[in-house]
Amino acid sequence: MREVARQAGVSVATVSRALNASGPVGEETRRRILETAERLRYVPNRTARNLKRVATETIGVLLPDLYGGFYSEVIRGAERAARAARYHTLLASAHDGLPELVRALRTLVGRVDGLVVMSPDIEADVLRKNLPPGLPVVVLGGAVAGHGSVAIDNAAAAEAVTRHLAGLGHRRIALVSGPAPNADARARRDGYRRALAEADLAPDPVLELAGDFTEASGRAAAASFLALSPRPTALFCANDAMAVGALQALRDAGLRVPADVALAGFDDIPLARYVTPALTTAHVPIDEMGSQAIDAVLRAVRGDAPAPPAVTLPTRLVVRESCGARL
Repeated sequence: MREVARQAGVSVATVSRALNASGPVGEETRRRILETAERLRYVPNRTARNLKRVATETIGVLLPDLYGGFYSEVIRGAERAARAARYHTLLASAHDGLPELVRALRTLVGRVDGLVVMSPDIEADVLRKNLPPGLPVVVLGGAVAGHGSVAIDNAAAAEAVTRHLAGLGHRRIALVSGPAPNADARARRDGYRRALAEADLAPDPVLELAGDFTEASGRAAAASFLALSPRPTALFCANDAMAVGALQALRDAGLRVPADVALAGFDDIPLARYVTPALTTAHVPIDEMGSQAIDAVLRAVRGDAPAPPAVTLPTRLVVRESCGARL
């Protein structure tokens, strides 16, 4: 903070007021302070440790959300690995875009020895500007230059599900994808389209709708597909939560799954095997993603590895009753 004050030509107290919004600072002065702090990569240490590096024995886990079967499994795996190493986890969520993500990152600084971040669209520059140099970071579900990662091949997994549906004879296979800006959603859509091309099926924009990975969006998308003529004979949802919502929409319309419409999801959350009919899906080792991310961070924290590695975990197609295949 003293260096920020020196280079900005102000007092330490003025820097503190500007960064913490704790008192009056002129707009031009505030702008100069913020620009200087960003250039120096200064992040306030909210635990007031007098700039001394003190081990917290805590790993931060920042997720887009803490609700739902997928995130519960990630947290379960992360907690298990941290507990085995006698570490704690500090959970945070940021589901409202980049400003909230930045606030969450800065809140965790000084409180954790390493960080697991799940944000498929996060950029290296965001981490560089908002985290201190040397803090071990593993990106969950994506890859960022200069940082470790634990991910899956989303496109290949979606391709396997779509190929399975086409192999059952379906020619009108609809997709409920995730949000358009989401990297995972784009990769799963690409895999879906690749499988269609492999089966000599032309992609049809009418058969693609974007959801938001929630049950409600899956239900709404399925209802929209049912208004088409001819309607799809198979429906692939880019995660299991949307597939569960779609299943309810199909039931509301008086349709049978899989006799009238085949259905498949993605992730293989625990609920997938307990709905009726049980859900065909792409199995993702969700809890293992959480545990491996923690293990990778801890190796870097303890100096066992110079930097966290990049790991791609395998997926597999799980065939259950919802697609109509003979088991």
